[in-house]
Amino acid sequence: MPTLPWTVPNTPPAGAEIHVFASRFETRTLWGALKFLARTPGVWRQVSSAPGAYGATLKAEPLKRTFWTLSAWESPTALKTFARAGAHAPTSRGLAAEMKDVKFATWSVSAEELPLGWTEAARRLT
Repeated sequence: MPTLPWTVPNTPPAGAEIHVFASRFETRTLWGALKFLARTPGVWRQVSSAPGAYGATLKAEPLKRTFWTLSAWESPTALKTFARAGAHAPTSRGLAAEMKDVKFATWSVSAEELPLGWTEAARRLT
């Protein structure tokens, strides 16, 4: 699966402070990576219409069993609401046992810095 392009469900107001969330997941097995891939479309559809979402992208290296997400949100509350609902909630619970290593990072940027690139996310997740 190639990198999914930056998707912009909502446009932030000029000058707004944006909550950024990045993650890196490494599955224990190739089977776990395949499960992750199989569940990606449902979560991608959810983020594409999530209230408070200002953008998201996903990078996948399934043969290396590694996946990265990068997203921009109106607030930490908007991110938490997304994570606890829709396809994301059962997906994250269902895949938890498949994970070998998980890393998260959050930071803030201004609306003018969107769309986000992978350089800063990679730095924060290593």
